[in-house]
Amino acid sequence: MSTATDQQRFAGPLSAAVADLCQRLRPQVCDRTAAGFREVLRRLSAPLQVAVAGRIKSGKSTLVNALIGRRVAPTDVGECTRLVTRFQYGTVDRVEVVFTDGRKQVLPFDAHGMIPAELGVAVDEVSHLEAYLTNAVLRDLTVIDTPGLGSLDAASVARTEQLLGAARAEAGNGGGDDELDPVSRNAVAGAEAVIYVVTQAVRSDDHQALAAFTAATASREAGPVNAIAVLNKADTIAPESVEGADGDVWRAATLLAEKQASTLKPRVADVLPVIGLLAETAETGGFTSADADALRQLAELDEATREMMLISADLFATWECAVPAGTRARLLERLDLYGVRRALEILDAEPAITAGALRRRLLDASGLDGVRGRLDAVFRARADGIKAAAALASVTALAHASGDPGERQRVHDAIEVLLAKPEAHQLRLLEALTLVAAGAVVMPEDLAEEVLRVGSSADPGEQLGLPGRPPHEWEAYALERAGWWRSFAAFGATPAQSRIAHVVHRAYFLIWQQLRGRGAT
Repeated sequence: MSTATDQQRFAGPLSAAVADLCQRLRPQVCDRTAAGFREVLRRLSAPLQVAVAGRIKSGKSTLVNALIGRRVAPTDVGECTRLVTRFQYGTVDRVEVVFTDGRKQVLPFDAHGMIPAELGVAVDEVSHLEAYLTNAVLRDLTVIDTPGLGSLDAASVARTEQLLGAARAEAGNGGGDDELDPVSRNAVAGAEAVIYVVTQAVRSDDHQALAAFTAATASREAGPVNAIAVLNKADTIAPESVEGADGDVWRAATLLAEKQASTLKPRVADVLPVIGLLAETAETGGFTSADADALRQLAELDEATREMMLISADLFATWECAVPAGTRARLLERLDLYGVRRALEILDAEPAITAGALRRRLLDASGLDGVRGRLDAVFRARADGIKAAAALASVTALAHASGDPGERQRVHDAIEVLLAKPEAHQLRLLEALTLVAAGAVVMPEDLAEEVLRVGSSADPGEQLGLPGRPPHEWEAYALERAGWWRSFAAFGATPAQSRIAHVVHRAYFLIWQQLRGRGAT
């Protein structure tokens, strides 16, 4: 049994239970599999690993900076943008260059607190970068910035796939990693969740691109369990191009994100609009009191002049006015035209607003809070289940890679005992959701949507599809659906569908028990 101290090291009781399973199985498997189990244990006690993926120039690094709250990831094309960078918590800020042969070289951040634009080493010999930051966000989340898909630099893409899929990154970190063969490394590697960055148009191969990145997330397919998407650069959307936007840029972005969500689902839990540049500037200290003063001067211009200047970036930068051209160029670099216009609207409504309050209003306008909220709901709140499910997938893959039928059976039996426990039902549900989302088990469309709904949230109202309805209706509906899925499992389903149906029946029954218990109290 895991002790309370053990459990404190893990995301929650499910991760602790899987760790306990690994510990108990290690004496019963071969040395190679045992080495793999050690790596699984190390990853179980580490923060949730989230990869930020997407096409080149989609604004991934800008979003990473906004999420971390510090402008540290380089956003201009250079050596570093060709490499995978892992941002994780550390007591001393530093950058480690990890070479493909396992060597490491420590570098300081540059004078601006960013990863140096030039590393001073042969990039072709570098596996990836490890950036350690004394940053509260990274205490329970490791953020992995990846080179853009679609890059002409094939070596960059290869390094990304190798790091996410073959765990070259972990070599030399101790704990027996160097004992792992390539097959075993692949079984335990990969980020556990993915934020996929898209821009205005979801391309026809985005499904495949998303699958390529997330198929390596600890051997699990992409789905609403472990992937969300963001529609970045929402301010560049022409509102007249989106029906129902009524000329409003943010309304257009929201509608387009909903459309993209229907295109990318079930690969992702949701698509959320965000203005990464505005979020980065407002969240990382890029917006200063001098910027606020310059905006106040612009707000005092007559309306006709202001509107003329805001027609294009060129006009804004070159128009003759009291605010120096260099200051306006900085505002464009930090806020772009949309951010400048939004700031002027805020100042029109609240002329006495402080620089700090103006910054917070611009942050609100960026959509970052919505992304963080979804990140919390999809990833952080379910980190225990995500990490435990990913670890079980790795344990299964390691046992299969051993080639020993007896070992495979012992591992299988131990996992089945774990999954039979009521408290482990969440893992069964996540597995069912993943199978349906990936198309491995084909269900009628309405039933597939119900499986995704029940498995994609921890909130009973959302699971039941009855948000906002009275709780007494929830209880009756949960019991009704539990009975329906039990009947479907027995009389209308294929064997594969029946296994899914039994899991969903159990989920509804547990929801009913939970709601009934609330009523009793």
